[in-house]
Amino acid sequence: MEIISNLFCLRAIFFVYNLCYKKPFKKLRKKTYHPKKTMSEMRIRPRQVLILIIVFLVVLLMVHRNGKRTCQGPAYLQAMYAKEQYEELPKIYAITPTYARPQQKAELTRLCHIFMLVPNLHWIIVEDSNNSTQLVRNLLERSGLTQRSTMLHMKTPAAFKLQNKDPNWIKPRGVEQRNLALNWVRTNADPDKHSIVYFMDDDNAYSVELFVEMSKTKPGHVSVWPVGLVGGLMVEKPILNTDQTQVIGFNSAWRPERPFPIDMAAFAISTNLLFKFPQAIFSYEVQRGYQETEILRHLTTRQQLQPLANQCRDVLVWHTRTEKTKLTAEEALSKQGKHSDDGLEV
Repeated sequence: MEIISNLFCLRAIFFVYNLCYKKPFKKLRKKTYHPKKTMSEMRIRPRQVLILIIVFLVVLLMVHRNGKRTCQGPAYLQAMYAKEQYEELPKIYAITPTYARPQQKAELTRLCHIFMLVPNLHWIIVEDSNNSTQLVRNLLERSGLTQRSTMLHMKTPAAFKLQNKDPNWIKPRGVEQRNLALNWVRTNADPDKHSIVYFMDDDNAYSVELFVEMSKTKPGHVSVWPVGLVGGLMVEKPILNTDQTQVIGFNSAWRPERPFPIDMAAFAISTNLLFKFPQAIFSYEVQRGYQETEILRHLTTRQQLQPLANQCRDVLVWHTRTEKTKLTAEEALSKQGKHSDDGLEV
């Protein structure tokens, strides 16, 4: 339709050009010599003025339509940015545990772009540290997200800290950080306003559309959707009943007997449930892979889960993981008392 519209405009311009200058509807006359007129003797005919105005308006319309289409982006974002729609959107508290490592700034920078595009997101960054770091503070300031973010910090106990050669699944991660963020939400969120909590790990990949879907989470509900590249499968997803309105199971391959065999990125929680059930937190005293179940068992049942993302047919989040950076040359440089990033923040 866009191509047809533009072609129509171009044909209209060509038509009026012919009317103005080529005069196709007049009979050809024999050429006769006329002396050149001076500028004072030249006259612009009213018809030519009218046609030139029409051409100008058609061109202006084309530029306006194309520019409008380019700037607004996808339809799901257009609705979100509409003022009347934005004022009705529930606030989403996105909780991100993070820790210092060479690729930390790159991971958080990628997430920043999501927050820049989604106006109803509030970012709670919890660092695994004794203090908040300047790196994270600088990142938020440069991204213009200072007013829509909260910086927290909580050190993981040494007994539960992963060592360099430990596989990432051997110990629960982010327990202290997520619990601190949940306590902040229970203390600072308005219990009379509908809002949503989402656990947003810093190494996953997220579509902006996920947060549009997440905004549909109903008060008093936990919403769910598929997650790509997790649990040894291309996608882990809820299984719905025949009319696609209720979750009746999951397709998980790893420990499918879990009450909620889903990834941390697969659900969002209506905040009023956190006020209603203050005992809903994460714990070190659970089996491996049961952190999701540990919090959800206090809040909901399988039958009460709210399926989103086109009835759980769209994949809008992926459980990606950044490869550990190889810095052998940097380590050799460090032994000489030198660093490639002296004076830089990487």
